[in-house]
Amino acid sequence: MNNLLLIFSLVVLLAISCNNASNQDNHKTTDQKTATGSNQVSPLDTLKIQQVIGKSGSYKDGEYKITIPQNDLNVVVDGFKIIPPMGLGTWIAFTPTAEGAMIMGDIVLTVKDLSPVQQEVIRQGLSITAIHNHFIRNNPNVMYMHIGGSGATEALAQKAKAVLNRVNTLRGKDPSSAAGGSVMNSINIAMLDSIIGHKGEMSNGVYKYTIGRPDVDLKEHGAPVSSFMGFNTWAAWQGSPERAAVSGDFAMLANEVDSVVSALIKNNIQVVALHNHMMHEEPKIFFLHYWAIGAAEAIAQGLRAALDHTGKSRTAH
Repeated sequence: MNNLLLIFSLVVLLAISCNNASNQDNHKTTDQKTATGSNQVSPLDTLKIQQVIGKSGSYKDGEYKITIPQNDLNVVVDGFKIIPPMGLGTWIAFTPTAEGAMIMGDIVLTVKDLSPVQQEVIRQGLSITAIHNHFIRNNPNVMYMHIGGSGATEALAQKAKAVLNRVNTLRGKDPSSAAGGSVMNSINIAMLDSIIGHKGEMSNGVYKYTIGRPDVDLKEHGAPVSSFMGFNTWAAWQGSPERAAVSGDFAMLANEVDSVVSALIKNNIQVVALHNHMMHEEPKIFFLHYWAIGAAEAIAQGLRAALDHTGKSRTAH
């Protein structure tokens, strides 16, 4: 009897040992899948993007952005010349994802460009996520078309290249190949910085603030959307202390829209567009374009009043 009990005990212990070993192997296999699984994100191949599109871009925090100044467009608003730093630049930005990359872009189009470039975007399998204006009373009229897509990085670069090439064909040249212009700016920059609470950058006479929203963890299709990818508030200035012109864009959460619109209008800053830039973002974000002419200090105070209705903390980039 004792021998039978001993044998039974050994069989039970052996079975338990085998089961534990099997569980450990299963956990190991699961861990290995997690470490090498489909959610792993590889860095962008920026050299390949540059080679495909044929233009160099800027790299920041793992993201890559190509900007194309629309130097061929002679746009005037209320007597002020609109040059690329005032919001006349096409851009395509790449951020890495598990499947390769996600792109977001903003394409500047003339009225004649709009329909054929729309067709090209759809032909390439990309999405049109917004079409809107930045200005009113602009001559000639220009529109802005936001596009998006995701997939293999090289394939996305080829699609973006096809869209940009369509613009080149319609215009008869690469818009950036024309000579860039400049504007006059005698505004007291130190005064602007003091009121706005940030520092900007001067480019060809335009002084521009780009203000991020670090208080919002924004994602589109699960991929993060940074200030570099277009999630920002900006203000571009030219002119004199007595007669300045300002164009810009506010990035707002839904519960900020009413307050920002009210603050701008009360301070004689025209709201010229209110729209989305994305379709599947979380949380939902609204963008507002504005235009103002007047004394630089008064406009700056108005913008500061509107900024005070956005975010718990703000930082410039």
